[in-house]
Amino acid sequence: MVDAAVGRPAPAVRPYVGSYTGYWMERIGPGTHQGLPSGTLTVVLSLGPPVDMTAMADPRQAPASYDALVGGLHAAPVTIAYDQIQCGVQLDVTPFGARALFGLPAGELGSAVVHLEELIGRRAGEWLDRLRSAPTWAARFAVLDDVLAGAVVDGPPPPAEVVRAWDRLVTTGGGIEVAALAQEVGWSRRHLAQRFQEEIGLAPKVAGRVLRFDRATSLLRRAVRPGLADVAAVCGYYDQAHLTRDFRELAGLTPTAWLAEELPSVQDATVSVSAS
Repeated sequence: MVDAAVGRPAPAVRPYVGSYTGYWMERIGPGTHQGLPSGTLTVVLSLGPPVDMTAMADPRQAPASYDALVGGLHAAPVTIAYDQIQCGVQLDVTPFGARALFGLPAGELGSAVVHLEELIGRRAGEWLDRLRSAPTWAARFAVLDDVLAGAVVDGPPPPAEVVRAWDRLVTTGGGIEVAALAQEVGWSRRHLAQRFQEEIGLAPKVAGRVLRFDRATSLLRRAVRPGLADVAAVCGYYDQAHLTRDFRELAGLTPTAWLAEELPSVQDATVSVSAS
């Protein structure tokens, strides 16, 4: 059984957070699912049992459980174990939103997952308490609008060249070569790679690969789903085999296996919710 809702953040929050996703899932028995690489940092606030992460994108990081977490951009899957019920809210934070909401560049997180409390202190517990007291998804999203707008801090902006490079990668779906990207921003490839990784947490080439993969998974999540060969062509893969190889490396399984095992019928249960 699935109850899910998607909300658009308020205008004051929108530059930093792409969307809110509320979810309540009841499954038969325990299991696991994969958290996939994407073009955003992931913030999860649990409204039920802690989020039990049994394998991290960075293999040097030990498994852990979280009531509230922040995950940096990563190029490998994480494994999340569940018992029967999962309930919480996920925020998709833009890479530059990390500076505004947490006071540090996304690159300082790297591929790690950290407790939200490590970044914002006791406010993490206050956010959870308010969310858990709210009775509906619309009310919970309104809470997020309020606490996130209040969390925005002034600080040094990211390098304009990195912002431009990221925007070009996003608009091309990861389809621009790093050499062309460096030329456009006026930096050497080496300097761009260094400054980009410091700010974003991934090298430009890896970030492009993640964005291309993210676009592919977004297409495959649609209720009316295109075929794998069509997805490969639209997203800039050489062919379907190339898409499958990227899935194996970035998701840990083939597209067909992911669709069968990791994609419950959320589309049928998900509704758009306004906090207003």
